[in-house]
Amino acid sequence: MIQPHGGKLIDRLLTGGKRDEALARAPKLPRLVIDSELVSDVENIATGVYSPLEGFMGSGDFRSVLAGMRLRNDLPWTIPIVLDVDRETAGRLATSGEVLLTDETGRPVAILHLVEKYEYDRGETAEKVFGTRDPAHPGVAKVMGMKDVLLAGPVDLIDVTPTPFDRYKLCPKETRVLFGARGWRTVVGFQTRNTPHIGHEYVQKTALAYTDGLFINPVIGRKKKGDFKDEVILASYEELIRHYYVKERTVMAILQMEMRYAGPREAIHHAVIRKNFGCTHIIIGRDHAGVGSYYAPFAAHDIFEEFPDLGIVPLFFRSFSYCRKCGSVVNEKVCPHPPADHIQFSGTKIRDLLVKGEVPAAELIRAEVARSIMRFKDPFNE
Repeated sequence: MIQPHGGKLIDRLLTGGKRDEALARAPKLPRLVIDSELVSDVENIATGVYSPLEGFMGSGDFRSVLAGMRLRNDLPWTIPIVLDVDRETAGRLATSGEVLLTDETGRPVAILHLVEKYEYDRGETAEKVFGTRDPAHPGVAKVMGMKDVLLAGPVDLIDVTPTPFDRYKLCPKETRVLFGARGWRTVVGFQTRNTPHIGHEYVQKTALAYTDGLFINPVIGRKKKGDFKDEVILASYEELIRHYYVKERTVMAILQMEMRYAGPREAIHHAVIRKNFGCTHIIIGRDHAGVGSYYAPFAAHDIFEEFPDLGIVPLFFRSFSYCRKCGSVVNEKVCPHPPADHIQFSGTKIRDLLVKGEVPAAELIRAEVARSIMRFKDPFNE
């Protein structure tokens, strides 16, 4: 099986006596409340999703990632994984000390072994990661709202946070066992934040034709206004898999993580994550992880040329549509017919029809998928 990023799958989940010991120390430690997105980052560090990271980035790795899209050891890495606090909070925390991280209910989540506190430039961070400082970009807006000081150090996870979607949850250690048990030597990962249309089905099945298994890995967590809600995405994929996929060749599990909308940089981040789950290939489509018109349509394809050492194979899909004359989904390499014969896969068009209570044409979306979406009174984030 493919090696994890950096060669070692990180596991910092405390169990047994170590967990009991941590809980016993917890009441005596300084306490820091973190939001749900940071809770997800802690879990992704500790369960190996973000391997080889063992904690929140120090200043050296942070600045190396901003400047060159690599960790200080030259390993590809494109998105800073950081923990921000205000100056007052940073001032009361002792460097080289332990900090109890809790969620917003006060439940103990993890222990941070604090080794560094440092300041940073929010504007520069936004510019490097997103290629813009425009506050209308959701990722930029998030960065500009961050606090002044970053804390760095390894984390030990006390407990995985329960979610409404736990039955879809698998960590990299578990997916690797599952893929091995199924005899999959090659696995293609599919990143999604949307409900599936016929075009998504086309790229997934095309990629599966050349690999042993398909890993559908929806992002569950904070998304921008107008994106589908998590429960809608999962319900729609359940319907698609139930009716149209070979179950022995398909696995769906969630990725608990916020979308950053960082376009090409986030495409590399998504590839690293799926490599850690055990994928040998990843599907990269048009405007992968993009938002608005901030990135060129195929910028997320081009960036892979900068990472020949990434260790996972990208499968690039460009434009595709449904051709009435061919009677199938096609791309520009295989279909000779003019645009008038083509139906484009417009997410906006599909969404507008669903909002009106109309089932889109069968050339755009499976009827079972459309009906599963329409069962929800309000399927979109507000």
